[in-house]
Amino acid sequence: MAEGVPLKESALNRQRVGVIAAELAAVWSGFDADGFVGSVMGQLPHLELKARVACVADNLAAFLPARYSDAVDIIVSALPRHDDRTFHGPDFGIYTYAPYSDFVARHGCTRAALQTSLRALPEMTKHFSAEDALRYFLNAFPDETMAAVLQWSRDADYHVRRLASEGTRPLLPWSPRIEIPFATMIPVLDNLFADRHRFVTTSVANHLNDISRIDPGLVLSTLTRWRAAGAQSAAEMAFIAKQSLRTLIKQGYPAAFTYFGLSSEPAARVLDLTLDSTVIAVGDPLTFSFVIASPRDESVLIDYVIRHPRRSPPGYGESVYKLKSVDLRAGQKVAVTKTRPMRSTATRRLTPGGYELFVQVNGNRLAHIGFHVK
Repeated sequence: MAEGVPLKESALNRQRVGVIAAELAAVWSGFDADGFVGSVMGQLPHLELKARVACVADNLAAFLPARYSDAVDIIVSALPRHDDRTFHGPDFGIYTYAPYSDFVARHGCTRAALQTSLRALPEMTKHFSAEDALRYFLNAFPDETMAAVLQWSRDADYHVRRLASEGTRPLLPWSPRIEIPFATMIPVLDNLFADRHRFVTTSVANHLNDISRIDPGLVLSTLTRWRAAGAQSAAEMAFIAKQSLRTLIKQGYPAAFTYFGLSSEPAARVLDLTLDSTVIAVGDPLTFSFVIASPRDESVLIDYVIRHPRRSPPGYGESVYKLKSVDLRAGQKVAVTKTRPMRSTATRRLTPGGYELFVQVNGNRLAHIGFHVK
């Protein structure tokens, strides 16, 4: 994305709509490329990103054949050669092709069109992830769609394998919720955890992290079973586990620390927690330091927690941040210093008022100190 250009404008714009039109016209002589571009661009500039995707999808329905199967055949035929990686772009794909799976979800989520749609989505996901569209089919036709998903989890193309995990995540951000029980997805993940592509294993880990918010025990037993199977490399299995358990680690869930061989009741103590300043302005850095020591040899995972005032709903919220891992020797003292900018972001506005900083060791809050943001 060009610097300073909003995602909605770089993702779907006149140039990319023109690419869609040219590729469709190249495989179907009846496609009115100029009319399509003109119709889309008459609406696009005033729309946000998701509405832009929907706008292009609706115009596809208007300019392609009325018979759904014919329209889908044209779209799939128009997709660029998948082996042309320089054109295709990054793993997730490029937004040029986002409207295609949206078209399938809008116009093909019917009993009559189901098999056509389930054949089209894995082709489309090779060019832009079809995870959103898949969720409509999971809710409308769970049995048939899950049978397809299980097949996709063994597909030769890693984009399709990734769709099997990502599209079925219980808590996929910015996407429709699915009604299928989360435990139903474990056989799909069983087929994917030993994958050799990080794009796939990242999705598997994020999927398990979603489940950890609902059923921590299922996640821990699944990871333990996978580790014992030895089908994945030790390094990649460690990556999957770390990403899968990140929420439980932040929450201080004892069994998550046990999985990593860490004590949920550490002997370590936090000493001399201090702040460079107890009053800071919005935008200024917060710098804190402390010493950690233990009477025994032990490994510790250190996080810090900031409790902040919240306007809506009134009260306080907390944010947990990773700090570092330390292998302590008995009697050893390790000094730790951290600086964090205290500024508003696109997703969180910093509210003036009283704050608290906690140091968390293996899930246990061992020290805290207050400060004020003005």
